[in-house]
Amino acid sequence: GDMYYKGGNMLNTLRQVVNDDDKWLNILRDINKEFYHQVVEGRQIENFLSNKTEMDLKPFFDQYLRDVRIPVFEYYVKDSVLNFRWNNCVPRFNMPLRVKVAGVEKNIFPKSRWDMIKLESAGTLVEVDPNYYIAILNMMGN
Repeated sequence: GDMYYKGGNMLNTLRQVVNDDDKWLNILRDINKEFYHQVVEGRQIENFLSNKTEMDLKPFFDQYLRDVRIPVFEYYVKDSVLNFRWNNCVPRFNMPLRVKVAGVEKNIFPKSRWDMIKLESAGTLVEVDPNYYIAILNMMGN
């Protein structure tokens, strides 16, 4: 029941991962040129997108196309350290994520194991870019 909005949200999330709107627009145009008036399989599109983005998108597609779970970005700030990870994900899911920490935009690279970044001050506000199709869980609840 979620295939229509999930597909659109997945593509917008992939656009965020590419992080270059001109490149993304060219990729979409190239899909139309490459597969014009053809019947194609999903794997062909996945491979095409992986080649054009120069990224291993298999874990991304496994998560969003072959799994019903929405990735959960879990984090907490303690003693001027941002601790974070992906949860509720397929193996090898490694999508980068854009966040603002104290108003400064950063790209972080969560994995399934906890990682950390030192912050300039304690209690720093963390904002996750809302254009990603993910759930967000602040483990400290603040």
